Parts: sequence; structure tokens; C-alpha cells
Amino acid sequence: MKGFVIGIAAAMLAMRGMAASADEKPPEKPAAADAKKPEIPRPEQSVTQHSVVIGGAAVPYTATAGTLIVRNEKDEPWASVGYTAYTRKDAGGASRRPITFAYNGGPGSSSIWLHMGTLGPRRVVTSDAMPTPPPPYQLVDNASSILDVTDLVMIDPVGTGFSKAVGDAKDKDFWGVDPDIESVSRFIQQYVSDNGRWNSPKYLLGESYGTLRSAGIVDYLQTRAGMAFNGVMLVSVAMDLGAIRNFPGNDRVFPLYLPTFTATAWYHKVLPGPARELEPLLAEVRKFALNEYATALLKGNALPAAERAAIIQKLHEYTGLSESYLDLANLRVGQSQFTQELMRQHRITVGRLDSRFTGVSFDPLAERAEYDPQSAAISGAYTAAFLNYLHDELKFGSDKTYRVSADVGRDWDWKHKPPGAERPLPTLPNTGLDLAHALGYNPNLRVMVLNGYYDMATPFLATESMVQHLGLEKELQPHVEMKYYPAGHMMYVYEPSLKAFKADVAEFIGRTARAEK
Repeated sequence: MKGFVIGIAAAMLAMRGMAASADEKPPEKPAAADAKKPEIPRPEQSVTQHSVVIGGAAVPYTATAGTLIVRNEKDEPWASVGYTAYTRKDAGGASRRPITFAYNGGPGSSSIWLHMGTLGPRRVVTSDAMPTPPPPYQLVDNASSILDVTDLVMIDPVGTGFSKAVGDAKDKDFWGVDPDIESVSRFIQQYVSDNGRWNSPKYLLGESYGTLRSAGIVDYLQTRAGMAFNGVMLVSVAMDLGAIRNFPGNDRVFPLYLPTFTATAWYHKVLPGPARELEPLLAEVRKFALNEYATALLKGNALPAAERAAIIQKLHEYTGLSESYLDLANLRVGQSQFTQELMRQHRITVGRLDSRFTGVSFDPLAERAEYDPQSAAISGAYTAAFLNYLHDELKFGSDKTYRVSADVGRDWDWKHKPPGAERPLPTLPNTGLDLAHALGYNPNLRVMVLNGYYDMATPFLATESMVQHLGLEKELQPHVEMKYYPAGHMMYVYEPSLKAFKADVAEFIGRTARAEK
């Protein structure tokens, strides 16, 4: 009975509560603004001390591996960007010591290639023009590092390495020509401020897509941040993608690739006729490519049959491809078609990044190459050597996932707003316009361009053409200088070119870092 009374009382109270609540509004859900925001990670650092012998002299240095929280235009945390910095300890005041910011390309590539191949104080040993044997790999002191002449900061753009968006930002927000330029520029500006390097001579060194990035960054920082640069080093240039991208209707690329096809066929000894010296041959092919060949392509279907036959004969002489193949290709052979066709009869595919490398052709009937033998030959060694070095010697990142590359191609925004344009242009980007603007804005800026003869990704004649179309005033034209190496896109995988690369970079920095011009 007691339980029954208590039950009735409880029911009556519940009914009163229901009646009262009928006249009241239900409590509102918390506003979205009050929702818990993503936690911003703290910057991390691992600082270690080392020494390396360069040019016969010991170079003591501090290595800093870590992340830096980059802020956006609202001064809000925007991205956590991974980097490795090397600073020489016995160089005196850091404020006057040259500093170089370096990165690879892709887009979507981390910086391990330049880092472990040429710039850093340690490098991985790989076999030249053939597959590197499996692990254990050899990591050695890099006697060709640039650390004796400049401090060095290796940068991994967002989506690569340990770099990622923070706060309300997403990684995809950084995947585009202009967002990439802005984010890396903001990293450089913040690193310079955090480390007291505003008065240091400053340099950019980018490879491949990294050259497109560098041209945008130097103009961005000089015009928007008041940060003048002494020099820009462009390794395997991809500033104007319309000069190197083979897509339907773009006849521009075929003449610009031809001398690299010739160099490749020359190297593999498949050119018809007697043997010739490479340099004079390339000079001859350059002239033909930019004159008779380019003119023939420009004529399209109006090209007379006799002239067409003469062009085919010359292309056969300069590439080693059969006249019947060139005829079927309508005088237009793309890079991937060439690497598959050149040694098809031997079931061999030629390398793209470095055409001295060869690999098995999995499908001898395929029109295009399935893979790049150079990439297959060295990628395992670079990846394993770098991660082992990062974790064991630099004491950083063993609890994190390092992304050697990111598949950003599908999400990349290729539009770019060059100087003078009202809005981003819906065409393949050309930051050569940015570089030309930067050279005019800062007449003391110098540029060095480094090319590989066997680079099938960014052919040297395309680079020469890009430089000739910068539209520089006559007095500024000597401010851009060219260097050539008997290797490929990553010319430093060939040890003689590695040493020449170092000598050229060191001389360039030494000459342009002086106060007197």
C-alpha cells in the first residue's frame, strides 16, 4: 500500500511537471560557435649537435628537426609545417650568415630528395643509372653539402612530411598554386622572424614544381612582406607548365622535347649514322627544333607532303625512332611514348626523370611507359635512409607518420593570379611572370638555373625557351644564368654532377651574398 501511495504521488508530480513544461520552450542546443574547436598542436623541436667535413674542413652545426605553427592573414594558427634546419656553429653572427630555404616539387612531394641527395650534411649512396641494391643502404657524410656556405632549412609543404592544416583549416585548403605559394611564404617569413634572420642574405632553392613555387614566393615576399632576396636557384625548371605538359592541341611541347630525345638516344647509342659529340649535336638539334620543326607543326594539315617527309627523316636522324613510327605519330611523339618506343625491341623502358636509367618493359605492346625506371631504382633507398636518419640521428618523428608524397593531383587548384592580372587565370600556370616581376622589383636579385641533359620531365630546351620569354629588360637579362649537367632531373644522383652542382651553388651564393655588388 505504501508503494502504491508513493506511486500515485510520483505520478501527480510528473503530471504537474508536464503541465509546467508545456508553457516553457525546450532548452536550445548550443550554438555552433560554442562547439569545441579543434585543438591546436604545439610546435615541436629536436635539437642535436653534429660535425661534417666539407672541402677538407670540419663544419660544426646544429640540426633542428621539428614543426612550426604558421599563422594566416588573421594571425590565427593555420598549419603545422614540418622542417629540418641546419645552422653552422662557427660562422659568427647568424644575422649576416646566408640562409637557404629549399623544397622539392610534385606538387605533393616532401623534401627528402634534395635533403638526402645533395643539400644536407648526410646523403644516401645510390647506384648510378641502375637499380640500387636492397637494404641495408649506405648513409654517409656529404662532402658536397652546401652547409659550409649557407645555413639550410628544408621545408615540407602541407600534406607532405609531418605538415598538416590546423584549427578550422583543411589540408585541401593548401592544395593549389596560390595557396601553396602563400603558405610556404608565410612559413619562411615566420621562421626568419623567430630566428632573427631578417638581415641574413636569403636564397630559395626549389626543384621541379618547386621552381614554380620559388618564382611565386620570391615575388610574394618581396612585394608583400618587404623581404628582399639575394638569389633564387631553380633546379629542373617547371615554371611554365604549358611548355612541358603534353595535352591534345598543344604542339608547343614537341620541339622543346626534341633535344632531350636526341641526348637520350645518343646516350643509349641508338642514333643512326656515325657517332658524334653530344654538345655540337645538341646545338644543331636546338636550331632545327625551333625553326623547321616548329614551323612544320604550325602549318598543320597545310604542311606539303615533301616538307613533311623531310621533317620525318630529320626526326628519325635525331631520335632513332623509325620513320614509319614518326609517320603514324603525325610528327608528334610525347615523352611517355618516346620512353616506351625507343628500346621497345629490347623490351626496355627508358627513364623519365633520368633517361640514362632503364627498366623492364612489362607490356612491350603498350603505347606509353607504365612507370619510371629511375624512380623505381632509387626511391626505396631515399625513403629508408631518410626515415632512419630522422628517427635515429635527429631524434624526431618516430611517433608520427611521415608522408614522403601526397596524392594531391586530383584536388590541386591550378589557377594562378600572376602580377598584373585582375583575377586567377583558368589556364596552366606560368610563374615565370612572377619571376620576371621579382627581378624588375629587385634589380639586385640573381637567378641560377640548373639543367640535366637527360631530364625527360623538364627538358632543357623548354627551360631555355621559358627564360627567353621572361620579357626582361636588356640590363636584367644577364641576371639569369644557366648551368648544365650530364645527368637527369635529379642530376645529383650522378656523383660527378653532384660535385659540380655543389661548386656552382657555392660560387653563386658566395658571389651574391657580398654587400658590394
